[in-house]
Amino acid sequence: MGIIRSSWQAFGRWRKRRPFWGATFLLLSSLVILWIPMQLYEISLVPGSMVFAGFFLGGMVMLMGILSYAMPRLSTLLGIIGMFSAILSIMGALGGFLVGTILGIIGGALCIAWRPQWAEADAPAAHHEAAADKEPSAAID
Repeated sequence: MGIIRSSWQAFGRWRKRRPFWGATFLLLSSLVILWIPMQLYEISLVPGSMVFAGFFLGGMVMLMGILSYAMPRLSTLLGIIGMFSAILSIMGALGGFLVGTILGIIGGALCIAWRPQWAEADAPAAHHEAAADKEPSAAID
């Protein structure tokens, strides 16, 4: 029981340091967006087919979700790119019947809105959000 509890607590600490729900919604969105091009893979090599764009944009949304887990400091940029890719996927994959687009917009918005939790008890004062937001002239007083 102790191993399960410590593993769950370690996962909770890992999750709090990342835009977990935003990245999870981006990954779900990419799976829904990629479902349509996967069903139409026979015609994906036909000239003039937009199925390739669906693969590309679905893959971009998936990449942004994975990178949001790996690089949480870039979550704002990754959320913007993921949201735009999900919106543009309407052209190539019908946006996963718009469900994938909506999930991508929600995931991108959550990644953009996420802010790291710097204010821990053992963290230096320079890393606190309140200290980082102050102007240098106000901190020297």
